[in-house]
Amino acid sequence: MAKRHNDNLPISDILKEFVEANRLQSGLDKVDVRDAWANMMGNGVNNYTTEVKLDRDTLYVALSSSVLREELSYGKQKIINMLNESIGKEVIKVLVLR
Repeated sequence: MAKRHNDNLPISDILKEFVEANRLQSGLDKVDVRDAWANMMGNGVNNYTTEVKLDRDTLYVALSSSVLREELSYGKQKIINMLNESIGKEVIKVLVLR
C-alpha cells in the first residue's frame, strides 16, 4: 500500500510525483509532440500527415505528399526548434520525414 502524506500538496506536485514514480514521462512526451505537430503545422500539412511518431529523440513524420516532404525538408531545424519551444523542453533532436 502506498504511503500517505498528511500535509496538503498542490495537485500539480502530486501529478509530477506520480509521473516520475511510474516512469510515464516518455509516453506523455509522445502525446505532447503529436499535439504540437498538429497545432504548429496547421490544416494544410495535417491533411497530408499520416503518422507522427517519437522514438527517443527522433521524430518520424510520414507524409502522403512527396512535394510537401521536399518542401519541409528545407526547414527541418526550424521545425525542430518550433516544436521543442511549443513543448517547453528539448525532446526532439532529429526530424525524419518519410
